[in-house]
Amino acid sequence: MNFFRWLLLTALLGFNIEASFAELNIEITKGVESATPLAIVPFGSDSAPVNVSGVVNADLERSGYFKMMDEQSMVNQPSTASAINFKEWQGLGQNYMVIGQVVSAGPGQYNVQFQLFDVYKSSQILGYKMASSGADLRKTAHYISDLIFEKLTGKKGVFGGRIAYVTTNAQRVHQVQVADADGYNPQTVAASIEPLMSPAWSPDGKKIAYVSFERKTAAIYIQTLTTGERVKVAEFPGINGAPAWSPDGSRLALTLSKDGSPDIYVLDLSSRALTKLSRSMAIDTEPNWSPDGSSVVFTSNRGGNPQIYIVSSQGGQEKRLTFSGNYNASASFSSDGRSLVMVQGNGNNYRIAVMDMGNHSVNVLTSGPSDESPSFAPNGSMILYAAKKGRVGFLSAVSLDGKMQQKLVFNSGEVREPSWAP
Repeated sequence: MNFFRWLLLTALLGFNIEASFAELNIEITKGVESATPLAIVPFGSDSAPVNVSGVVNADLERSGYFKMMDEQSMVNQPSTASAINFKEWQGLGQNYMVIGQVVSAGPGQYNVQFQLFDVYKSSQILGYKMASSGADLRKTAHYISDLIFEKLTGKKGVFGGRIAYVTTNAQRVHQVQVADADGYNPQTVAASIEPLMSPAWSPDGKKIAYVSFERKTAAIYIQTLTTGERVKVAEFPGINGAPAWSPDGSRLALTLSKDGSPDIYVLDLSSRALTKLSRSMAIDTEPNWSPDGSSVVFTSNRGGNPQIYIVSSQGGQEKRLTFSGNYNASASFSSDGRSLVMVQGNGNNYRIAVMDMGNHSVNVLTSGPSDESPSFAPNGSMILYAAKKGRVGFLSAVSLDGKMQQKLVFNSGEVREPSWAP
């Protein structure tokens, strides 16, 4: 549930966060029709603790841009360039192939190397050798995936990134968690029997701001990931919600109702000075910054139903951005500022949509009915969001053009409010 609908429900009903449960499952639900054939040959390895080539294969398959070759269909599995019979791989219909090795370099240390070949040109087009600890082999595999993805598509990969999200487990404990972009290696940042909401990454990826009700009232905390140290930065009377970092990390935009109705404020993290940006008797919430820090977008129902507005980050006249659809909320910019993602609702059907900031046209990317909390990937080509089918809550991702979709279902209970790390 996005923060705007949560405000309406809590105002009428009080808290009632219902947990649902799911098994871990990662699958492509829609891929690019012209997916490129690609073979990731199992890497030669002397008992490494991580199947590096398997992680790379899963990453690239999940992208939807590649048609991965099944390992059982490989006539042989070369690990050196001299062992490749390119005519054989051409006959198997492969455009590209990757070979590699993971070799022990001492206790807990490994040398990882890989080569990417154009099968029809019979030539290497990419190759790297790198050192890795056993604990970092999975991270190394994601890095290899990013390199291959960028070389073959021209777009930066996001496999090595991290995501934050909120879960509720079987004991009804709420947790802010951080995990790899594919959902592995989840780490709990904060846990409480009271609700936790709205995790937001600092621009340098070292801290997370979030809302906690652990003291029975809303407060906003900032937590350093490496040390666990946290600082309470807002606990005003009423609503303290929806924190969003400025691009330079010096300020937070947030929702406060200390003066009556919920409005958008900016908090200077050094001086703790507040600047009020919006002034309305309606609900103003869900602020997010433009990439250059000059403006803040937010959701408001001042016109009768939720729509997206924009205002200078220094304050001033608010301007309405959305006019199509009777519900638009949870907006945020792509890193280049050219696109604005949002939740667009029609009746009880909530879908992810993107506005072109050049001509303000809106393209609906998903089918709903319960899609929410969209977050752009750092490269701007993918959007992460929360969805639900029946009682099963999961995360999904969709490409900016809507051609590729994937689903990540976690085994930790209800999953909501995802946020992609910078």
